[in-house]
Amino acid sequence: MPILRHALIGAAALMISTAPLAVAQEKTDFRIAWSIYVGWMPWGYLEDSGIMDKWAEKYDIDVEIVQINDYVESINQYTAGAFDGVSATNMDTLSIPAGGGVDTTALIVGDFSNGNDAVIVKGDGDLASLAGKPVSLVELSVSHYLLARGLDSVGLKESDLASVINTSDADMIAAFATPDVEAVVTWNPLVSSILEDPSATKLFDSSDIPGEIIDLMVVNTEVLEANPNFGKAMAGAWYEVMGLMAAGDEEVLTAMAEASGTDLAGYKAQLDSTEMFYTPADAVEFTQSSALPDTMVNVAEFLFDKGILGEGAPSADFVGIEYPDGSTTGDAGNVQFRFDTTYMQMAADGAL
Repeated sequence: MPILRHALIGAAALMISTAPLAVAQEKTDFRIAWSIYVGWMPWGYLEDSGIMDKWAEKYDIDVEIVQINDYVESINQYTAGAFDGVSATNMDTLSIPAGGGVDTTALIVGDFSNGNDAVIVKGDGDLASLAGKPVSLVELSVSHYLLARGLDSVGLKESDLASVINTSDADMIAAFATPDVEAVVTWNPLVSSILEDPSATKLFDSSDIPGEIIDLMVVNTEVLEANPNFGKAMAGAWYEVMGLMAAGDEEVLTAMAEASGTDLAGYKAQLDSTEMFYTPADAVEFTQSSALPDTMVNVAEFLFDKGILGEGAPSADFVGIEYPDGSTTGDAGNVQFRFDTTYMQMAADGAL
């Protein structure tokens, strides 16, 4: 089954026209959406195993976890108010809900891609050899971002390529097998499948930019502020499952593997190229690091360059991002994306 985390971003016009949600009120029923990806499989397990129900009952609330087969559609539905939270990357959170005016908080920083995303070419070569070649990828996705970061590392720009060909993840393996496709950028499990071709050479992957492609559970900031028990239940349930995974519980891992369309060995291979934050303390440390603001500036600049965060003004002035110490990048008067360690720290302190 193709991993759907990095699908095509919705049109910029749609994002900019999305109205912010009304001021949230206290409530007891919550809905979150998630889509298939190695680092997000715990959300499905939380629903199926009853662990989420257990933690929700502890705080006298109900949390429904809904799988959405289309990744970007899940974010669009969250942005429109159909869900209180959604699994998303840092880049897509900035571009869609935050860019659309929906104040959003990264409640749980779950992992970063550490090899799951890769630039692959036919035959021998290096990144510099991409000059003059067409490259197939899901346009305006983190694959596109990875390519831009790779090209920059060798002094190239996208304009140095013959072209960028927008290609669905569902078509990527078949595309690589055709004679006219010379290079692709994609994610696991597609990367693993393509690299089985003896002609395939990996030139660059997300382990070369560690900590930049980050997988999150983000929630509506106003909903979270009005309902702290929602944050407590979510964090408590998530880190219970993280403990089971860290202990190597094969029953748990097999359930996640089968739900993602692979077997235990295949899922473990994907975990090997994913830097999971199994403990809340590790997640807090990463989120509080001085590297995160630099990463988010890189992401914002990429999105601005592609016209996703508007045109005609510096990207740094468009959407503000707040970090755990209260510092911001972007427009401090228009903060729409927040990294908050409150609930992860509560989990680390055993206070849930």
